[in-house]
Amino acid sequence: MRAGGTSELKQPSEEVQQLLETVKTELEEKMERKLDKFLLVSYKTQVVAGTNYFAKIDIGGEELVHLRVYKNLQGEVSLHSHQHPKTREEDIQYF
Repeated sequence: MRAGGTSELKQPSEEVQQLLETVKTELEEKMERKLDKFLLVSYKTQVVAGTNYFAKIDIGGEELVHLRVYKNLQGEVSLHSHQHPKTREEDIQYF
């Protein structure tokens, strides 16, 4: 990983799944719909003053969303932004 860049693609982990679930309600509000499914497919990280998580999330059917979630040094987690719709084949890019 180069300085300031994102990590290589990582496989899902229970720890990151749980971290991302803390922003699910906020994502539902932004998307103006209830999500029946919220499953981490893969992710990348970026170390800043805390950590950015760039995640690919399966939200059911053939729908996927990319999230940018920030965890600060105090452990507080917030949804920075999201991109929708995305396909399973699309790589997670910095946004």
